[in-house]
Amino acid sequence: MIISLEIQNYAIIEKLHVALDKGLNIITGETGAGKSILLGALGLIMGKRADTKVLYHQDRKCIVEASFNIKSYDLKGFFEANNLDYEIELIIRREISPVGKSRAFVNDTPVTLAILQELTKSLVDMHQQFDTLDIHSSKWQMEVLDSLAGNTKLLSAYQLEFKEYKVAEKRLKTLEKEAANALKELDYITFQFTELDEASLEFDEQESKEQLLNRLAGTEDIQRVANSAYFAIDESEQSIINQLQIISQDLDNIKELDPKLSESYDRILSSLEELRDIAAVLQDVNESVEHDPNLAQETKERLDMIYRLQKKHQVVSIEELLTIQTDLHTRINSQQKMDGEINEIASKMHKLETNLKVTAKKLSTNRKKIAKSFAKDIEMLLATLSMEHAKIDARLTDSDQLTPNGMDKVDYYFSANKGGTLGALKNVASGGEISRLTLVIKSLVASSMALPTLIFDEIDTGVSGEVANRMAEIISKLAKKHQVMSITHSPQIAAKAQHHYFVYKHETETRTITNIKLLSANDRILEIAKMLSGNPPSDAAVANAKELIGKKI
Repeated sequence: MIISLEIQNYAIIEKLHVALDKGLNIITGETGAGKSILLGALGLIMGKRADTKVLYHQDRKCIVEASFNIKSYDLKGFFEANNLDYEIELIIRREISPVGKSRAFVNDTPVTLAILQELTKSLVDMHQQFDTLDIHSSKWQMEVLDSLAGNTKLLSAYQLEFKEYKVAEKRLKTLEKEAANALKELDYITFQFTELDEASLEFDEQESKEQLLNRLAGTEDIQRVANSAYFAIDESEQSIINQLQIISQDLDNIKELDPKLSESYDRILSSLEELRDIAAVLQDVNESVEHDPNLAQETKERLDMIYRLQKKHQVVSIEELLTIQTDLHTRINSQQKMDGEINEIASKMHKLETNLKVTAKKLSTNRKKIAKSFAKDIEMLLATLSMEHAKIDARLTDSDQLTPNGMDKVDYYFSANKGGTLGALKNVASGGEISRLTLVIKSLVASSMALPTLIFDEIDTGVSGEVANRMAEIISKLAKKHQVMSITHSPQIAAKAQHHYFVYKHETETRTITNIKLLSANDRILEIAKMLSGNPPSDAAVANAKELIGKKI
């Protein structure tokens, strides 16, 4: 409930503080004294925008601060989600600077206007649940039926599952889109992977194949050169080895004559040994090398395939081709996994949809059961407010689509006149009729819907006499379970006040200033008497006021 409201430098209010209490808080005052300005200031707390036109003094900032007791409201999750300190006493403050800059605070923590509006959306539901605009809302009309039908827990369970269903639906659409795009490329990706996979590439084969092909291409040259060299070194009659042997024999005869000749002899012997080894190697090469045109062709074709794949994929090594092959395989597997996830989510959605439809049917059945008695109760109460011919019908229409509230929708149809044709409420009801209908519906759901604070701004306009008495009784009954704040011109409603506030204005040399005060018992009698007969009130009006309040004369 609202604990207090403090206003500084707003409209014609210089400074004002009002502490509200449980039960029925009545606000009365002279026309133009600024009663509705209080609600305007509360609107700033609720996140409405404002500009410098609201400043009482143009060179000072405007401050509006309200405190609420939120002990019984489930708001901890919101505070945690937005990194705000949670306290049982919630304090919201708005500041508007002379240059038009607006700031908002929740428990002294600066917040954006968007966060404030999100928070006060819950507060508005709590404290202004029954704005006359709400009664035109199909969502609100359904909430009323659900509260009377006892659907609250069932609907909460349904909405939790519906949220899960919508999350799954969103994920499924995303996956299906991704899968459709991937499917367009899947055949080409599979072809590329198969081509690489069938190539059976080995990490280091390119270098060895290139060496082999080079060797096979030079087989004839190898044999020719090796054979020629071997023949020259060791086979011919004038072979190098034979020539050196003759030289070594000659030197052997004279090597003792000169040390240099001895050294030369030794070196020739070493050369002979080296040449014999070389000749053996050349002979081995010549005998081992075979001309194999088939192997050469196979090797060339294998290398051509490797070069073609490298060119196709714009790489220069087998290592890079193997990496591409792995990536392609991963993409193919991803598509298969995606298909599996799509099937899994689709199956989950089917189960959720089945459960939701069962729950939606229960919700609809409960609504239809209560709709007729709901309409009858409204008509009976409207009759007490001088609308004895009013008719209302809560029409439920089945749908094949799942919505956050089930699988049906509701529209209120209304007629205020005898024999009148029922029409959509928003099209046929006048402002006065809407006000009375709103009050009646409140009284019916007050015990089943969370309505911590009900705010009425001159709901009694155009109402007097017995109708005003009936309206006062309804409001008084509401105030037994809820905090109610009502701005009124009706003495009948004012007389039911548990806390009566009087808004007044006084003139200074330069300005008109609005203020508010809590009336004492005697002041209440005089105020209500003035509302009955004018100022000063007559003795009869004073007596009537006492009777309305319930005091003995």
